[in-house]
Amino acid sequence: MIDVVPGRTPGYRATMKDVAALARVSLKTVSRVINNEPTVNPELVERVRRAASQLHYQPNFGASALRRRDGRSSTIGVLLEDLSNPFSATIYRAVEEMAIARGVSVLGGSFDEDPQREHELTSSMSRHRVDGVIIAPASHDHQYLRQEQMAGVPFVFVDRPPHLLDADVVLSNSRVGSSHAVKHLMRYGHRRIAFLGDLTTIYTAEERYQGYCEALASAGLVLENTLVARDLRTIESAQVVAGQLLDAQDPPSAFFAGQNLLTIGAVRAIRERGLQQRIAIVGFDDFLLADLLEPAVTVVAQDPISIARTAATLLFARLDGDDSPSTKKIVETSFISRGSGEIPLSARGDSR
Repeated sequence: MIDVVPGRTPGYRATMKDVAALARVSLKTVSRVINNEPTVNPELVERVRRAASQLHYQPNFGASALRRRDGRSSTIGVLLEDLSNPFSATIYRAVEEMAIARGVSVLGGSFDEDPQREHELTSSMSRHRVDGVIIAPASHDHQYLRQEQMAGVPFVFVDRPPHLLDADVVLSNSRVGSSHAVKHLMRYGHRRIAFLGDLTTIYTAEERYQGYCEALASAGLVLENTLVARDLRTIESAQVVAGQLLDAQDPPSAFFAGQNLLTIGAVRAIRERGLQQRIAIVGFDDFLLADLLEPAVTVVAQDPISIARTAATLLFARLDGDDSPSTKKIVETSFISRGSGEIPLSARGDSR
């Protein structure tokens, strides 16, 4: 029978020595049990675990990583654009689920497209001795990660490729998905299709714009700069710009929005003018409740869960010793027709 160690003051954190004393085993035995080494006598394992439970002991993995021969911390970093965005949040959660299954903790962070913040967060991850990092980068020069990479820390890039660094990358087929979306609108008679895009410095935003341009060119249409709005970041900015386009003398009959927040802004502008049954729209990236609007919003949907699982599989393979050349994985998008992208040009009631 194990007795609770008396005399602990409020706020005291139990140590491995406390667990060893309570379980009446050596400090080395406690360490072996915590690190799940298979050679410990089952009766001793049970004693250590009961003692740890009674003391509410939590291992200090940051400190233990410094003592382990391999230097591993059983922690990885996941650094994304914005963890409050549904796309980033889904990636984080899917990686976290795979990490937990391996007994690995996850540290997360958001860049908000700030290269300086990327540098700060990756430096923080380095100080926490993370074993590897999954990153959707904001900067355009990743040579600064080379030292960590040479020290054995693998990096897997998602959503955007690395620049000036050889590393694994997992991407969606943004250009093809965008081109398909615009051609879909054309099949319903639309020719004046407005484009709403994210920052021009973002790889995926540029890919989606190029997909838009390629679709126009394939139909023999001339790109009209007055129908293109880029460097938009928020729902509100997209709503304002979409409203200005709709109020113009020769407005678009359809929109293609290159990001889910921009889609929401455009939908708001369309609905506040009562044009939801007359103006077609397709968005890139699905979003919550898109299927419950009237009409429901047609989207090019990425597969963030597949992106996350592919990235995590690559990262854990590297941590398990895979030293093969870096690889590029492409995750295909899917097109979800719901109604907003299937409004024909004839619904406008005019010749445009």
